[in-house]
Amino acid sequence: MHPSPRWPVLGLFGFLALLLIGWLLPVSAADLLHWGAGLSSSRAMLTGLVIAMALLMSFGLPGSLIFWFIAPFHAPWISVLLLLTGSTGGALGAYVLGRRLGERWRPKGYARQLLALLSARSDFMTQCALRILPGFPHAFINLSGGILRLPLGPFLSAAVIGLAIKWGVYAQAAHGMVNAAQADEVLNIQTLWPLVLIAVLMIAGALARRFWFKADKRKT
Repeated sequence: MHPSPRWPVLGLFGFLALLLIGWLLPVSAADLLHWGAGLSSSRAMLTGLVIAMALLMSFGLPGSLIFWFIAPFHAPWISVLLLLTGSTGGALGAYVLGRRLGERWRPKGYARQLLALLSARSDFMTQCALRILPGFPHAFINLSGGILRLPLGPFLSAAVIGLAIKWGVYAQAAHGMVNAAQADEVLNIQTLWPLVLIAVLMIAGALARRFWFKADKRKT
């Protein structure tokens, strides 16, 4: 039930491979983006992507990879709504799975640390922070919420608020980069600010992990 750390790496390599193929073939980036936009504009395709995201995240699999099939081709607010629907559905599914697993799930390493953290700090603000900051796998958060039987209302509310903020920043970054590439523009402040904010969130996430996990070690 532990999501393999190889999935994000494989996804990145796949994305880079597609970029390399696009560079070698006589097809412009604008043509590739136009093809992707046409493919993702189908209602049936979007519905399938959202359902796939929810199912993958329900079983602790990397449903966040669906982001790359949605965010580059749609306005940020549309992307956020679609991604939020899929990821919240996945959070609920994994929560239910966690409740059924109960004490039978015996995580190790980082997952165990996160379970201990939520056991000690399950307030609404902490749950929101875990959703917003990079470096805290949502699969572990969702399963831990069910195993610990956290109140469902605050759990889902924190998921919706935290993920809306996170998806908003990420979608704005992806959309800005695609628009700049289509127009052959130099990156400007409007395009760069989401990337800067993502970097700040990553640093904050690293500091939060160090602070929270060290505090929990002192207690034990």
